[in-house]
Amino acid sequence: MALGKYSRVDGRKSSSGYCSTVSIVAFVALFLVGVWLMTSSSSVVPVQNDEVSSQEKRIDSKDQESEVKEIAGGNENNDKQFEDNRGDLPDDVTKNDNQEEKSVNEGAEDESKTDDTSKTEIEKKDDFDVATNKDSDGSNTQASEGGNENKPNPNETENKSDNSDENTEEKVKQDKEESSAELFPSGPQSELLNETSTQNGAFTTQDTESKNEKESQESDGQSGYKWRLCNVTAGPDYIPCLDNLQAIKSLRSTKHYEHRERHCPEDPPTCLVPLPEGYQKSVDWPTSREKIWYHNVPHTKLAEIKGHQNWVKVSGDYLTFPGGGTQFKHGALHYIDFIQQSVPDIGWGKRSRVVLDVGCGVASFGGYLFDKDVLTMSVAPKDEHEAQVQFALERGIPAISAVMGTKRLPYPARVFDVVHCARCRVPWHIEGGKLLLELNRLLRPGGYFVWSATPVYQKLTEDVEIWEAMKQLTKGMCWEVVSITKDRVNGVGIAIYQKPMTNECYGQRSEDKPPLCHESDDPNAAWSVPLQACMHKLPTDATERGSQWPEQWSERLTKTPYWLLGSQIGVYGKPAPEDFTADHEHWKRVVNKSYLGGLGINWSTVRNVMDMKAIYGGFAAALKELNVWVMNVVPIDSPDTLPIIFERGLFGTYHDWCESFSTYPRSYDLLHADHLFSKIKRKCNFMALVAETDRILRPEGKLIVRDHVDIISELESLFRAMQWEIRLTYSNDNEGLLCVQKTMWRPNEMETITYAIAA
Repeated sequence: MALGKYSRVDGRKSSSGYCSTVSIVAFVALFLVGVWLMTSSSSVVPVQNDEVSSQEKRIDSKDQESEVKEIAGGNENNDKQFEDNRGDLPDDVTKNDNQEEKSVNEGAEDESKTDDTSKTEIEKKDDFDVATNKDSDGSNTQASEGGNENKPNPNETENKSDNSDENTEEKVKQDKEESSAELFPSGPQSELLNETSTQNGAFTTQDTESKNEKESQESDGQSGYKWRLCNVTAGPDYIPCLDNLQAIKSLRSTKHYEHRERHCPEDPPTCLVPLPEGYQKSVDWPTSREKIWYHNVPHTKLAEIKGHQNWVKVSGDYLTFPGGGTQFKHGALHYIDFIQQSVPDIGWGKRSRVVLDVGCGVASFGGYLFDKDVLTMSVAPKDEHEAQVQFALERGIPAISAVMGTKRLPYPARVFDVVHCARCRVPWHIEGGKLLLELNRLLRPGGYFVWSATPVYQKLTEDVEIWEAMKQLTKGMCWEVVSITKDRVNGVGIAIYQKPMTNECYGQRSEDKPPLCHESDDPNAAWSVPLQACMHKLPTDATERGSQWPEQWSERLTKTPYWLLGSQIGVYGKPAPEDFTADHEHWKRVVNKSYLGGLGINWSTVRNVMDMKAIYGGFAAALKELNVWVMNVVPIDSPDTLPIIFERGLFGTYHDWCESFSTYPRSYDLLHADHLFSKIKRKCNFMALVAETDRILRPEGKLIVRDHVDIISELESLFRAMQWEIRLTYSNDNEGLLCVQKTMWRPNEMETITYAIAA
């Protein structure tokens, strides 16, 4: 019984204890599950968001790396070129973005290496770009092919292995969208990636204010340079090479306008030019052709002495331009149409695309030729016709300060389709016709010289004498008079001459006057070369530049010039025709995929553009569909590709960037410098070039720099000290891209430039 009782009691106790234990365990389990659910509901979502955010960031960078690899592709066995094409999409979106990313992705690199290599080889077959650029000094810089393919990270795969199929599909879709993105992020995204703090509402945060101040102080310390304001007699209109008053004062003669020529100081200024009082953002094109802000160019002398000829008038806060000039008081468009009616073969915008306007005034002739798809280089000296070139540039019309004095104009031979002079007061006939012979050097064989001046249609004694002298001179030059007509609306006469296409006439002249230049004389030599009273023979070989007229516009823009031969080696090491095509495709891709949408630039506000180191004009050609004009500058120590640029229906000039450019301050909306600053740093005063970019760029204007990383870093520091806005900084391997915007800031401290102070 005892045993049985015990057994029964033990049995009852065991059953009851078991149920009790199960109940407790179940309760505890349910409690723990509830706690787990509650905690998971408050933590899973943020973790997932963090992972998605991190994944998006990594995808963006990997897509960029993939694009860089595509750009850097090419046959490794061939000569390499375009050292800067990695800049199409550098790896680093900002200086610090990829540090964490690099460590996270290291585990994935080995696994993806094989597939990456395979894809790279496929991409190489489809892309012309390779990874080195041979600079004019002969040095080669090796480029990185850059980046891994956009493959999933194993760590991320583990972390997200429990995601739903729906999330996976969304992720795949997102990957595809990311991989098809443009090379650069959008403007707003660029600003965020560049660590620009987002500001909501009317008030900034203390964090933002403190951060900006610390960055400003750090940049001042890093640059080691304190900017000062130039104290010069010319004030806001200072042009260092044209306002070297000390050098001008020491000239022995001003007979040939020597005082209007370039006299660059040995020690170029490194100070900043002040702004005119009341300066404001320039009026946008095309409104600017008709009116500009008075305070931006506060000069009224031309309005006072030329107001009756409709050059410029003062109207409230504006200076207005009715479109007239000395020879076309009733409007430039009628005058332009009248020229073509007189000589239909001139073919504005088709046969004739690139024009030189000598003595341009306020450049209304060139400004209205834009309506005919004609590009005009307007030239005038900085003289008693106060600020005429400055007016032109402020209006959005191409112009440069230059004078026909003792030296050749800075252009190669036989490049302008038409040369125009409307009462430009140039004494063409004196000293053996030296000045007209300079135009003959610049004029393309078969091109036209349009001359509307008083000797053509007035009968005053002086005019008659000049006309007779011009008749003799142009006959000796073998120029054919194709038209002499009277424009009764404007009350002027226009004489139009055509340059010969062959040398036949030269040998048939009764006397060798003007003489032919010596065969050793290079007509393309144009930088500080003295003028000569002689003519150069015309090309006779069918493959020589100038023997044929270019294709009509706009076919000539993209077609390889007939005189670029496969036996010639181009700038980048390929046969010249291939080099030309490769450069064109390269810049078309960079502009379309990067510059137009990836830098946050409102291109509708951009009008005056300068490519500070142009090669074949590819950058300018890629901007064809925009309402801009581009001054293509070929440095004098770079390969002489300026004739190719003109052949394409574009224009430009030679220049030495160790000196200031012959333009007024605040001339350009956008500057583009492709590996220029590093070249100047090896050659001359680096700080002077930085100050020069500030001088010629308008406030709120943009500067795009492609160069070595160390140069980009140094420039960024200098521009921060100048209070410029750093809009974008990218880097990849040793190459970088910088986009900055000039502000209205000017320093308080002054620096007196003694050679620019009037005694």
